[in-house]
Amino acid sequence: MKKVVVDLPAHQKIYFASDFHLGVPDHHVSLEREKKIVRWLDQIRNDAHSIYLLGDIFDFWFEYKHTIPKGFIRLQGKLAEIRDSGIPVYFFTGNHDMWMFDYFPTELQIPILREPVLLEVGQQKLLIGHGDGLGPGDNSYKILKKFFASKTCQWLFARIHPNLGISIAKYWSRNSRIANLKKEEKFSGEENEYLFVYCRELEKTMHHDFYVFGHRHLPLDLQVGSQSRYINLGEWVHFYSYASYDGKNVELKAFES
Repeated sequence: MKKVVVDLPAHQKIYFASDFHLGVPDHHVSLEREKKIVRWLDQIRNDAHSIYLLGDIFDFWFEYKHTIPKGFIRLQGKLAEIRDSGIPVYFFTGNHDMWMFDYFPTELQIPILREPVLLEVGQQKLLIGHGDGLGPGDNSYKILKKFFASKTCQWLFARIHPNLGISIAKYWSRNSRIANLKKEEKFSGEENEYLFVYCRELEKTMHHDFYVFGHRHLPLDLQVGSQSRYINLGEWVHFYSYASYDGKNVELKAFES
């Protein structure tokens, strides 16, 4: 597991967000959400030490050798501006945008991370990531994820002309969980939260002060142990939720909700 040691000044914060799912349910709604995300980035940059985007930022993404999906230029421009100002930005892949390769690192100087990362800030430890495939259950997805992450699958998809390949992907997106979610998801108990169960089991062998994940589409702040909490960032289709960390506490918030 990759470890990052952070020296966080007293007046700065680390920000986390995930599951923007840009691209669904249609261009107009996605564009308005993208503009809202840009406003959020403008707001937090004033005291941001660093920004972590924890996956499913795009509902679909595939980088051909000379082509990327059309759109999302406001977000890319704002991220480039933030990086040029010296604020680090990190991008975790999710289950919807795992086919990200060298475009963001090369053009925006934003590293792509594919596995959970341990942040050490002073005496505190934060385990962060997207969260897909972690915990018990969901075995069919775990098998499918291995296939999609394979070089063979990526090579085969790259052979499809972008006009057809991206059209197929947009069809999949229109049938995704978030695109067809008429209302926000509900909490149905800790035992049914796979990511929480994963954190609880991991806490038995290795202490973390905070576990910060996305993927679930529901803002959650649950006690894992006497000195440990599980934070799920929710999503930006209904909740517009994110988290900030000041070196002592992780606070779950909503933007223009």
